[in-house]
Amino acid sequence: MVLAIVSGAAGRMGGRIIHMLEAAEGISLAGAFERPDHPAVGQDVGEVVGLPPKGLKLAGSIGEVLDKGEVVIEFTHPEPSLSHLWQVADVGKAMVMGTTGFSPAQISEIHALASRAHLVFAPNMSVGVNLMFKVVSDIARVLSQGYDVEILEAHHRLKKDAPSGTAIKLAQVIAHALERNLEEVGVYARRGIIGQRTDEEIGIQTLRAGDIVGEHTVMFGGIGERLEIIHRAHSRDNFARGAVRAALWIVSQPPGLYDMQDVLGLK
Repeated sequence: MVLAIVSGAAGRMGGRIIHMLEAAEGISLAGAFERPDHPAVGQDVGEVVGLPPKGLKLAGSIGEVLDKGEVVIEFTHPEPSLSHLWQVADVGKAMVMGTTGFSPAQISEIHALASRAHLVFAPNMSVGVNLMFKVVSDIARVLSQGYDVEILEAHHRLKKDAPSGTAIKLAQVIAHALERNLEEVGVYARRGIIGQRTDEEIGIQTLRAGDIVGEHTVMFGGIGERLEIIHRAHSRDNFARGAVRAALWIVSQPPGLYDMQDVLGLK
């Protein structure tokens, strides 16, 4: 039995992850924590997330529960996520991290820390989205000439980072397939007299509204036709299920940096 610890357990994703752990085989909740000033700290974790009491109190730090489990599941914010990864790496344990919005310097730090941890780091844990990464790469290679690439992402009004980590990953995958440098060809906003679109650019546009869980569209626009690949998330449960699947997988892997493509055997 894999013993899991959930970070940000009182949040929207943390709560759904705990629900998915309840339904999964071969893995169970061993601990959960929140930031120290969270009002739910000290309460029963089950009651916090809408389940029957579990006899586990919500801790106020990772340090209070890290020795109780094998893998930490982390979907919070960049600064606390990086701090928690440091602590996981220091004891050589495993982490599944779906946090987005990291700076380039923080990404470099994550890569360095992965040598001492067992880390699955992915902007999106959905099985469907990770299949989408593979599909759009293959399509981009075939439609490398004469087709413009545009990515549109939409999320709920509370999301803090833009574009989404998934949209950035889609752009990176496509840029790699097309042998382009995303730093040079990525276009994140258009306004005014911008002139004709270049052949090389990859557009990444953002919408924020209401309670949209997550939508991503990749458009390959040619003369006389266009091909669109669309993924729509209807609930956070698909991300939570993917995270639980990754947690089950990562505990038996050597230290290093992995993503959901590794977990799903798509590489």
